[in-house]
Amino acid sequence: MRIPDFKLERYFARWEFAAPYTLCSSDIEGWKMRELLALAEPDALARWEELTLGYTEAPGLPALRLEIAALYQGVAPEQVLTFAGAQEAVFILMNVLLGPGDHAVVTWPGYQSLHEVARATGADVTLLPLREEDGWALDVDALRRALKPQTRIVVVNFPHNPTGALPDRKTFQALCALCDERGIYLLSDEVYRLLEHDPKDLLPAAVELSPRAFSLGVMSKAFGLAGLRVGWLACRDEDVLRRCMAYKDYTTICNSAPSEVLALIALRAKERVLARSRALLASNLALLDAFFARHADTFHWVRPRAGSVAFPRLLREQHVARFTDALVQREGVLLLPGDVYDFPGNHFRLGLGRTSLPEALTRLERFVTDTR
Repeated sequence: MRIPDFKLERYFARWEFAAPYTLCSSDIEGWKMRELLALAEPDALARWEELTLGYTEAPGLPALRLEIAALYQGVAPEQVLTFAGAQEAVFILMNVLLGPGDHAVVTWPGYQSLHEVARATGADVTLLPLREEDGWALDVDALRRALKPQTRIVVVNFPHNPTGALPDRKTFQALCALCDERGIYLLSDEVYRLLEHDPKDLLPAAVELSPRAFSLGVMSKAFGLAGLRVGWLACRDEDVLRRCMAYKDYTTICNSAPSEVLALIALRAKERVLARSRALLASNLALLDAFFARHADTFHWVRPRAGSVAFPRLLREQHVARFTDALVQREGVLLLPGDVYDFPGNHFRLGLGRTSLPEALTRLERFVTDTR
């Protein structure tokens, strides 16, 4: 396999741990170990204290798969397969389903692996643009026009990275129905699900709506546990899950034993874990609403409907990459220029989920004012 460099990850490799303020992170502020362990109920705490650091069951800890399945309606633990993060799940599923002669349609801008791994299998890939002028909405008619007789999979990501877009229920149901009607698999990247800014906007998971859909989840985003590297696919197609399991024998084989137990603790305390994430997002969004109102002459802000990222646009003639480079050099505040998505325009990704956002925003505001 030959695959291009992952531009976002190369950018983060340069700056993420060098810049004091990461104002473009897609995850929620990570939990401290002692705080997470304080949430453990007796069974999970006993599992942690008596843990043996050996190999684990390849599909995932049974108790963990049970808790993941409980996140969905009508999904059994046997219909959940765990991975070392969502990235491994994407890599394996694409290689199981796609090859030369196949076609995939993938929403864009988006996480690079969602389309580059598909291309690396030899498949043809069509990028389906989401447009700022439409509020980054999914256009099902445009998707229908992009389908071909050889289309094997449609890949969407809602809540969306990097825009924070979220379709309404009718649109999402139409998407699932279209894939079913054409006999096409649907990979629904739902790693930001459960971070809706209005709880009434929560959509059904794709796995709940279609037997041909895969719901992709991870502990990194809504649960604030990126360091665990625990992701999963939920799907009712037992044959594809079996093939993914066989492919996993050539990648990680099994998950980290400590990570599985820590993920189990978090999922059994999910209401408290999610309440922390949602409170942090609500507080930070209020600050961002006020900031963009004060600087409407410098930025265009499409307020995200869900998730922990947004994709504002710089209105200056200055190229956004020059703006972000000067900002991190002068103020230590890291933003992610839209160049890493190869997306036209002067957009940048903004992260909403870190406790350092208030201080980072103060520094960004000082930079904007001083360079006006």
